[in-house]
Amino acid sequence: MFANIPTATRALILINVGVFVLQQYFGETLRTLFALWPHDSAAFHPWQLLSYAFLHGSIGHIFLNMFALYMFGRALEAYWGARRFVIFYLVCVLAAALTQLAVEGSGGPPVLGASGGVFGVLLAFAWYFPKQRLILIPIPIPLPAWLFVTLYALVELIFGITGTEQGVAHFAHLGGMLGGALCILYWRARRRFSL
Repeated sequence: MFANIPTATRALILINVGVFVLQQYFGETLRTLFALWPHDSAAFHPWQLLSYAFLHGSIGHIFLNMFALYMFGRALEAYWGARRFVIFYLVCVLAAALTQLAVEGSGGPPVLGASGGVFGVLLAFAWYFPKQRLILIPIPIPLPAWLFVTLYALVELIFGITGTEQGVAHFAHLGGMLGGALCILYWRARRRFSL
């Protein structure tokens, strides 16, 4: 089964799992150096704008992110190719970090997890495969991908504004989606003007 996962998606999953294993031994050190700290914190370093996305807080956290990357990343990598998929994913990770830093202000906890990149991947999946049916667990109602992702984004926005689910970086999720949308629009514009 694992052999059928495209190269870049498989590599991203393996890197995340490998880093998670390292966290079990060097957790606090890795968190201090590589989680995304507020920009005015003494612990903040520029590399954290990408490195935070390879750390996770729990087995459930990494499982959900890697499962989503597996589910949706395969189709996008098959559609775009490995290089474009990795570029897209990293753009989403970076956009998520910048959005979180802009919204968070100072003194907040560090951010970690691949969710910003995964939310960008989710948006791209809905963009290119809008009619693909997805089922939101625990509600067993199949929804077209475009509606599923739109509703998910609205929930994230509401949770972010109201402060629901403390400890979840809702604006980073939305930032990943925004970065993904801007990346797709840029690629489309570049292709249109290069003809």
